[in-house]
Amino acid sequence: MANKGACVPTWSCTCPAADRSSWTPRRCSRPIWRRHEAPDDPQRLEQLRRHAAQVRARMDELSLKAYWSQFPQAPEFVVLFLPGEQFLGAALDQDPTLIEDGFARGVVIATPTTLIALLRAVAYGWRQEQLAAHAEEAGRLGKDLYERMAVLAEHLNDVGQALGKSVIAYNKAVGSLEARILPAARRFKELGVASDKEVPPLEPTEIVPRKCLPVDSP
Repeated sequence: MANKGACVPTWSCTCPAADRSSWTPRRCSRPIWRRHEAPDDPQRLEQLRRHAAQVRARMDELSLKAYWSQFPQAPEFVVLFLPGEQFLGAALDQDPTLIEDGFARGVVIATPTTLIALLRAVAYGWRQEQLAAHAEEAGRLGKDLYERMAVLAEHLNDVGQALGKSVIAYNKAVGSLEARILPAARRFKELGVASDKEVPPLEPTEIVPRKCLPVDSP
C-alpha cells in the first residue's frame, strides 16, 4: 500500500516467475479531438496540436512522480498508456520527439500493441536477472562447500597421522614386551611357578592408515 500522500498509479503489473513487485503504467486522458470532430482542417489541426500538447504535459507530469518508489524491486520508469496506435501517431505528427523525450524522463509511451511487448520484455529481463542471481548463489554455495571439504580432509589426515603414531607406539610396546618382560615370565614356568594359562604371543601390526589426498588433486 502506498504511503499517505503518495501518487497512486492506475494499475500495476506483477511478474510472479521473477518474484518481482509491481511496475506502474498510467493512462493518458482521452484525446481532445475525439470529443467532437473538427469540421475543417484548420480547426482539426489545432485539435491535434492540443492533443500532442496534452500528451507531452501528461508525460512531464508523470516524470515528476516516482511511482516505482512505492514498490519494492520495480523498474525506474512509468508507462504512459494511449488506447490506440492512431493516438500516438497523431501526437508524433505534431511533436516528433515525444518518445525520445519520454525515455529521457523515465516515461515510456505505450499503445495496446507495444504495451504487451513491453510487458514481455520486462518479464524476460527479470527472469534472466533471477537466473543470474541463482547462478551466483550456486557459485557461492559451491565455494563454501569446497572450503568445508578441504577442512574436513585436513582433519581426516590429522586423524590418520594420530592412528599411525598409535600403531608405531603399539609396535614399540610389543617389541619391548617380547624382549624384556616375556622372557622373564617364561622362566617362571621352567621353575614350576606358572599357571595353566599360557601367555599368548604378541604380533606387531602392519596396518598403516591411508593418507587423504588434497581436495584439488586430480
